[in-house]
Amino acid sequence: MRVSAEVGTWLARRSSRAGDWWTAELVAAKRGTRVSVVIPARDEAETVGAIVGTIRRELVERFPLVDEILVVDSHSTDATAEVARAAGADVIAQDSVFPELESLAGKGEALWKGVAETTGDLVVFVDGDLHDFTADYVTGLLGPLLTDPGIAYVKGFYHRPLAGEAGVEPDGGGRVTELVARPLLNMYWPELAGFVQPLAGEYAGRREVLEGIPFVTHYGVEVGHLIDLLELHGLDALAQVDLGHRTHRHQSTQALGRMSAQIMLTLMDRLERGGRVISAAPPATSLAQFRRGAGESVERELVLTDVALTQRPPLESLPPEIRPENSPALRRSA
Repeated sequence: MRVSAEVGTWLARRSSRAGDWWTAELVAAKRGTRVSVVIPARDEAETVGAIVGTIRRELVERFPLVDEILVVDSHSTDATAEVARAAGADVIAQDSVFPELESLAGKGEALWKGVAETTGDLVVFVDGDLHDFTADYVTGLLGPLLTDPGIAYVKGFYHRPLAGEAGVEPDGGGRVTELVARPLLNMYWPELAGFVQPLAGEYAGRREVLEGIPFVTHYGVEVGHLIDLLELHGLDALAQVDLGHRTHRHQSTQALGRMSAQIMLTLMDRLERGGRVISAAPPATSLAQFRRGAGESVERELVLTDVALTQRPPLESLPPEIRPENSPALRRSA
């Protein structure tokens, strides 16, 4: 069996490696383009300082490639904000953006508000929990955007090791991708079958493209982006870059279950919006899980989590009057 000719051609044309671009060449290719890096962070004091410090040292001071580093503090209970600020980032509290709107929880909420509070023509997203972070993550994602005007959005991929009792599995870290996202994408959006890691948290896009799509507020944000951008701009406007190696904090199996439920609800929403699925009743959004504990009849404690889909509308659709007076988004629309 083979992938479709469309996907095969796309893989050859739109896949690259971070090492394909030199930082000095990208600086020359900027030609006045403004670049922002957005880092969503919740309780990432252990790692966020090194990430911010590397970007500032290598891509602001040594090479003038990045113009803005913004950390969106998503209700941290540790010193995430202080550490990020000391390393050289601008820091905003997630709920301080668009205070007129109801506060929503989730990574996608932080990303959406990060776009609203930055001014770059290109926006790069980097997770705040990365270990062994290098500047290649940022330059790799910017390379296609700065050198090819036909590319609107770039997704990262990498080797993700998973450490267990039996040792380290070199590519065992993408469990939700392999068990949930990839099978469903192949079934319903086979054009996206060529993406190595559709749920990767490192990606970049042109501002006008990012402001034109909704942001799911939870872990469905990345897969929602791919589907929406495919339908709005076509497969050839999307690209992917091999960023090498990614080491980060791994989630528990139950946390991955909650993540999977949110991703599945996002996919169901996109199928319904496209008229491809008609449900007799909306899917239940209460996820029942069990953990060790003193139950009524078994040694398990029932835990319920609301995984209902919430999402923010495209930023370009927001009326100016709800934006703070000094909002970058408001200044751009003026």
